[in-house]
Amino acid sequence: MLLLRKLLIGVAVAAIGVSVAVSAATGGSRQGKVTSSLLLPGVTYTREVDFTSRGPIVLDVVTTPKPDGTLYSLSPALSNNALHGTEPLTRLDSRVAGNATTVAINGDYFDRATGAPNGMLLRNGVLESPPGTGRSSLGIATDGTLTTGRISFAGIWQGKGQRRALTLNTPAKTGKFTLYTPVYGPTTPRESGVVEAVIGKLPAAELDTPLDGTVSLVTTAGGARIPPGGAVLVARGPQSTAQLRAEAPVGQKLEVVLSLSPDWSSLGSAIGGGPLLVRNGKPIFHTGESFAPRQLNGRQARGAIGQLPDGRVVLVSVEGTKPSYSIGMSNYELAVELSRLGVTTAFGLGAGSASGLAFDGKLLTRPANGITPKVSDALVLSYSGVYAAPLAVDVLSPNGDGVADTETLAYRVTRPSHLIATLAGPGGARVTLANGPTTPGLHALGWNGTVGGSPAPEGKWTFTVTGTDDRNVATTAQRTFSLDDTLSSLAVVGVRAHRSATASYRLTRPAAILVQIQRPNGVAVATLRSGTQPAGQERVTWHGKIGRRRAPSGRYQLAVQATSSIGTSSLAAPFSWRGHKRH
Repeated sequence: MLLLRKLLIGVAVAAIGVSVAVSAATGGSRQGKVTSSLLLPGVTYTREVDFTSRGPIVLDVVTTPKPDGTLYSLSPALSNNALHGTEPLTRLDSRVAGNATTVAINGDYFDRATGAPNGMLLRNGVLESPPGTGRSSLGIATDGTLTTGRISFAGIWQGKGQRRALTLNTPAKTGKFTLYTPVYGPTTPRESGVVEAVIGKLPAAELDTPLDGTVSLVTTAGGARIPPGGAVLVARGPQSTAQLRAEAPVGQKLEVVLSLSPDWSSLGSAIGGGPLLVRNGKPIFHTGESFAPRQLNGRQARGAIGQLPDGRVVLVSVEGTKPSYSIGMSNYELAVELSRLGVTTAFGLGAGSASGLAFDGKLLTRPANGITPKVSDALVLSYSGVYAAPLAVDVLSPNGDGVADTETLAYRVTRPSHLIATLAGPGGARVTLANGPTTPGLHALGWNGTVGGSPAPEGKWTFTVTGTDDRNVATTAQRTFSLDDTLSSLAVVGVRAHRSATASYRLTRPAAILVQIQRPNGVAVATLRSGTQPAGQERVTWHGKIGRRRAPSGRYQLAVQATSSIGTSSLAAPFSWRGHKRH
């Protein structure tokens, strides 16, 4: 039969679980359970499950160093690199990562029909979507400082005539002008009664910078192709279309200037969302921003970002909405939670089914409907140092039984680097696995539990990978695991239908043993043995009972956990059970 070792796989490797009492967002206290793990050097992930009088709440928090643009950077990312359409958060995370290791959280609210974000999007100093009216925006300075504010947009164009106001990448009301840049999509919206001036080449939409181009085509068909590296200026209504025809004929030079108030031109990135949740460490109850009451007061899944006094950033996701799992939070409840985390400022992101948090292309959060959240845009934290991936097994047991006999040690390098990978174990044991130049990408090493051809000492081992990149920046990442041969050779050696199932296993040293019958998901239904046992071959038999009743037919597993002087290891062997027929 297939033999399985129970593993801690994924981001929860080496997670520590503790039960705590914490303040409820609505006042009073509640009991909760917190698990914490290290995602990246300096980046921690905490999952808090709180049991309140209204129901359970699951809160996911990633805490990162200040994103100053050296090893850690924070910036918006756009789904499919276009304003229209959505993309699964995990796919967006993987697509924009390159060779970096990333954490992504959902960004702004968006139009469910088109996927266009509701508010501002500023990337690399280029404005792609203007700020939303009556809502705050989040700005990210180059030194990693977060700033928030209600920002207004002003855009003008000028051809032969006077300066005229325009909007950017958003359909305007009749009588207005809109400038569409390539990020809007391949074409302008299909509208009747419009005049469109195609600008073959126009600089990227940087703020407070004259953008000069020449009209290459004037059309009235609607749905004009937006040239790469260019733009299309659209006029609606009799007066505006007449002005565009007269002032922007083919061959006419145009000037466009885009600006924000207050001036955010010094910020490299900004994103919409809102509302402002925490100011000067205090949660905000009345936001005064243009959100519907249900958007603020309803309990649902939500996202947020905050900054601690020392500059560290927290990305927070509230899971929802299932009464049996997590009921979500209102906007103010989330504000209180962020204040409890110690942030000086915090800003709300999108809410509902689009909310989620991902790491290295995989979800950290559990979507309420079981579907990976689709987003219009996201905030992505990128780490450019060396990264050690979660280990293949948490307990290496090279005893030849075919289970966890080797350890896979994977690491990622972002830039060309000189890399040293080592293992350090009990008694000063040390193994050098790699030492030399390494190209960017994901690499993997294997270890069979030997040192110089002899069995390595049992106990705790640390995998360390250090890379010095082409900028002469050195970074280090580590993962720990155990080498433990105490428990081996678990097998279900006989199953007698309706009667019993017998298993055998071997101990190389005395250990405290726990033997259980479990469902395939690890839920125990019967305990067969508990206590200290000497070294040697052991057998245990289950007589097909759960309590006093005969067990129903189905899939089960016999699980053995052994705690010795070395540590704790476990094995599980699945089997099929045929119970008595019901009459």
